[in-house]
Amino acid sequence: MINRYSRKELTKIWSDENKYKIWLDVEIAAAESMEKLGQIPKGVASVVRKKTKINVGRIQKIETEVKHDVIAFLTSVTERAGIKARYLHQGMTSSDVLDTSFNIQLVQSGKIILKNIDQILKVLKRQAKKYKFTPCMGRSHGIHAEPITFGLKLASFYEEFKRNRKRLKDAIDEVSTCAISGAVGTYANINPNVEKHVAKKLGLKVEPISSQVIPRDRHAFYFSVLGIIAGSIERVAVEIRHLQRTEVYELQEYFSKNQKGSSAMPHKKNPILSENLTGLARMVRSAVIPALENIALWHERDISHSSVERNIGPDANITTDFALARLVNILDNMIVYPKKMLENLNLTKGLIFSQEVMLELTKSGLSREKSYRLVQTYAKKCFAENLNLIDVISSDKFIMSKISPKKLKSIFNYSKHFKNVNFIFRRVFK
Repeated sequence: MINRYSRKELTKIWSDENKYKIWLDVEIAAAESMEKLGQIPKGVASVVRKKTKINVGRIQKIETEVKHDVIAFLTSVTERAGIKARYLHQGMTSSDVLDTSFNIQLVQSGKIILKNIDQILKVLKRQAKKYKFTPCMGRSHGIHAEPITFGLKLASFYEEFKRNRKRLKDAIDEVSTCAISGAVGTYANINPNVEKHVAKKLGLKVEPISSQVIPRDRHAFYFSVLGIIAGSIERVAVEIRHLQRTEVYELQEYFSKNQKGSSAMPHKKNPILSENLTGLARMVRSAVIPALENIALWHERDISHSSVERNIGPDANITTDFALARLVNILDNMIVYPKKMLENLNLTKGLIFSQEVMLELTKSGLSREKSYRLVQTYAKKCFAENLNLIDVISSDKFIMSKISPKKLKSIFNYSKHFKNVNFIFRRVFK
């Protein structure tokens, strides 16, 4: 990813230097086990560990000649560690190193992304409780529906990110496997105990059965979860963008003192960060289809997945990390306008209570169809003529014969819409 949308911690994980360091860790762990099994001389692992220093430039230069990244890496190690390094990689194949290392990078990334989600949950919980009973308009199809609270809106996002946290933990577990099984995965030239040792040493589980590669359904699951997280990020971002529209203006991204909104129009305060998150979410989701298509490789192995993963590995993880960090900042510093929320609640002059009027009529003995038709007729009139629904309803003698003035007045009240807010919050924040 470009630096503009990258953070150092994730960029470091996907750097060539870290990748080669992990390759070295895999090779050394395998050598340690081979020494214990008497397959290679004692001291190989310690010599390689002591003498080898990763030189990215040298490895890349060798690769331009040999056209093979793992061979270039091993050649570079031998140049530094000396003749004993010839015992490295005994009975192993390139995928043993590449796949195990790739999984480690995914696990490293996933753990940082988990921390980001924890930050999202923390700020959402705080803000949801702050605005627990702040009335605002609930909308369906973008149209005023019935009252909710802004806290409920945020609690909904919180619950979604709780699910994302669980999904990501499962996805990290899914890719936490190690395969040191040799060509076509049969252990023909390597002892399975080597794999067991490497897995334990590097904090992974043994892949129960690999071909020459770790099965890519595991990775498809991981990237699919990143795609879902991206969707959740965008859901919040789109809500903020809509609520910041001039006609609505219930919410605003923080706008710093010297910030400029437009090169042409000095009055503009645009939701640029949320719009940016929508774009970044698209980028993360674009990695999902290639990851799914990587599942179907030829026979025991081909490398059609390799070029895909070299791109989506760093890009999807780095972008998800950046997007989550940006979302934390937006939610933490957003400016909420409760008075504007209340103003918008009253915009339609009581039309949002139409359901309760209809329900009360059905309780009086009218059919649902007739009750609906009566209320809808008056709702249309109010909307067209900018009238208050309660005034129009009160002037209808038939309706008033079914609903008492006291009952009608109680219907046009926000409080009943919030009677179960505490119940919902207990369920979400238990």
